[in-house]
Amino acid sequence: MSGINLIGLLPSEMEDLAVDVGASRYRGRQLATWIYRKGVLDLDAMSDLPKDFRARLAERAEIGLPEVERVTPSLDGSRKLVFRLHDGGRISAVLMPDDDRLTLCLSTQVGCGFECAFCLTGTMGLDRNLDAAEIVAQLLIANSLSPEQRVTHMVFMGMGEPLANYANLVKAIRIFTDARLGLGYSPRRITVSTVGLVPAMDRLGREDLKVNLAISLHGATDEVRGRLMPINRSFDLAALMGAVKRYPLAPRQRVFFEYVLLEGVNDSEEDARRLVKLLRGVRAKVNLIPFNDWQSSTFRRPPLPRILAFQKVVMIGGLTTTVRWSKGEDIGAACGQLREPIPA
Repeated sequence: MSGINLIGLLPSEMEDLAVDVGASRYRGRQLATWIYRKGVLDLDAMSDLPKDFRARLAERAEIGLPEVERVTPSLDGSRKLVFRLHDGGRISAVLMPDDDRLTLCLSTQVGCGFECAFCLTGTMGLDRNLDAAEIVAQLLIANSLSPEQRVTHMVFMGMGEPLANYANLVKAIRIFTDARLGLGYSPRRITVSTVGLVPAMDRLGREDLKVNLAISLHGATDEVRGRLMPINRSFDLAALMGAVKRYPLAPRQRVFFEYVLLEGVNDSEEDARRLVKLLRGVRAKVNLIPFNDWQSSTFRRPPLPRILAFQKVVMIGGLTTTVRWSKGEDIGAACGQLREPIPA
């Protein structure tokens, strides 16, 4: 990058930049409209911006996008997008159609440092955080690849731990939800997943972003969860559930709990009863995710009768529960399967 990247700037920052190059704030608002509202990513195509303004802007800034290295289609209609970043790093995002919905699963880091035992991405280790531009670009490119249907929902469940890249995550969300000059998405259509970084959960709740919160739970006791997720040693279930109960919810909003079912580890009916007890008093929805296999993993997916028996116990316990059969499993794009090589 040789200058300021316009992708990832807040509309207010584009206004400031316009003033810096000798134009009015109005020109900055036009710029934001072209990029975020119209999806135009070429300065020369922004026809109502004066040529001299575009020329001065080009001296200071550019529209920098990662390269789309490949798009891999799945038999279920999903598409895995692999982006090559400016430093050679690679990240993945996944487009998942479902009737009139088109959900984009976004990444926030190159790799992940939290080493959840069942997750292939965690075996990469952490290379670096994505900047706000690299997060926003995933959505802009996904929309350009799907002109027949704009992305309707976003989940921060791709590579990395979103709340470990807090500032860039929040900036990207503000761009996504800016109804005047940003991308104009409803916060209720955006879900941020976390392994349970309690201080950052509290901080997110104070931002008044109104986005959905998803918790990667995967165990209803500290013994089981601690075995699967090292983060539980820093923030145990009592601390995690305290933060969940403090998170501000709109009247019909619920917290999502992601629970990967692992045969012989956390999939018994007794585990299900413990889960019901843990979530008592929380406005919750449980997404049960049968394990998605990857090479050299020692975990296995439970047989279907065991999955359905677990779900039945949780539903009888009064919790809204779905079995989420992950999309894109045949192309390595399912939950827990994302991994791309990190440059040497």
